[in-house]
Amino acid sequence: MSTESAARKHVIRPGFGEDPLVDITPASAGWQHLSFMVRDLAAGGGWRDYDPDHERCLVVLSGDVVFEVDGALNEVVGRSGVFAGLPHAQYLPPGTSCDVTATTSAVIGIGKAPASGSFEPRFITPSDVTVEIRGGHNAQRQITHLIDPGQAERLLCVEVYTPSGNWSSYPPHRHDEYVPGIEVDLDEVYHYRIDPADGWGMQRLYDDARELDDVVVVGDGETVLVRRGYHPVVMAPGYDGYYLNFLAGDRPTWEARDEPDLAWVRGNWAGRSGRMRLPLSGTGR
Repeated sequence: MSTESAARKHVIRPGFGEDPLVDITPASAGWQHLSFMVRDLAAGGGWRDYDPDHERCLVVLSGDVVFEVDGALNEVVGRSGVFAGLPHAQYLPPGTSCDVTATTSAVIGIGKAPASGSFEPRFITPSDVTVEIRGGHNAQRQITHLIDPGQAERLLCVEVYTPSGNWSSYPPHRHDEYVPGIEVDLDEVYHYRIDPADGWGMQRLYDDARELDDVVVVGDGETVLVRRGYHPVVMAPGYDGYYLNFLAGDRPTWEARDEPDLAWVRGNWAGRSGRMRLPLSGTGR
């Protein structure tokens, strides 16, 4: 399938000048659990966030925000953008309302999924997140964990920074069926930001039989729907990448199946011994 037609299937482009910029529902995505929205607020703008049936996580991508939950004020002195520091977020169980007010212009990413209310509201600050460096060589990236398994009913949430020219979500992995101890079934979105913003990356979406085998070009502010299959990412040299990664399912864990032909790369990030390397000097071809 061509990149253009694949993009129409998998990539949601932002509605610039609109609020929300992005609005994905289970019905529009064709899956079961995950909804995702990006809201762009002017200073003084906001809304009352209430949902009787869904847990939500509100991640401040940029700007200063106040979350008022059960009379408590959780104030965010945010980052100027996603490349300028670690995140703040507000987790909300179903039935809990939150008044959101932007004290400067702000952008907020919101994931939600059906839930019964097993968890309390939680204000997530930079000191609460877990940060890890994953991979190696040109598949090294930084993962910032906002919601891990056991911290919500169906939601998972991370931020991922992929340096210029590097691969992420690699080795390619999938999580679209339940195989105990190996793989779980999760809905997933990748919401991209790129620095500088005129850059791009690519994401491949494919399955074992290659009945699905698409490559999409992603730009700043765009969102990719991962309905099934493997889904590795690479950033164009010269451009650093970020994605806000929300996942949701009945069994929210990080269990995933590596693509069999590429699983060997895990732990062998520099490649096989004896691989071709460029000469350090000389003019020979």
